Amino acid sequence: IEEQVWSNHKPWVPRPMLSVHVRMGDKACEMRVAALEEYMHLADRIKDRFPELNKIWLSTEMKEVVDKSKDYDHWRFYYTEVARQVGNKSMAEYEASLGREMSTNYPLVNFLMASEADFFVGALGSTWCFLIDGMRNTGGKVMSGYLSVNKDRFW
Repeated sequence: IEEQVWSNHKPWVPRPMLSVHVRMGDKACEMRVAALEEYMHLADRIKDRFPELNKIWLSTEMKEVVDKSKDYDHWRFYYTEVARQVGNKSMAEYEASLGREMSTNYPLVNFLMASEADFFVGALGSTWCFLIDGMRNTGGKVMSGYLSVNKDRFW
């Protein structure tokens, strides 16, 4: 019981790790969405300061983002293996297409991994990024910062 129940189980995270959450799709009706290139520009700025950083936990609902990540061969990307959105269907439609179990479990994995990462790049105006940043702050990562692809939205 000491080993299995009382031990401090945490997700496995290769270190150092940058979490990048790329929000697109139907969010465009609420805020300016940014292409992966803008997120990667910020990722490269962090890498300039921390040259040993070469791993990214990528969370996104868009297939095109995962496909484009393969163009960045100086980074090692990790992400969930799940069907992703193509086009601009609503988040409700996308989640329904995954089914209840998958649409609950895979975001939870993304949330936990993003919360554990050493650095974070997201988008102001995304509620999901707000939640990730809040969890990171409560987990002691207040000083690691939050780089945003857009500066036009604030909570």
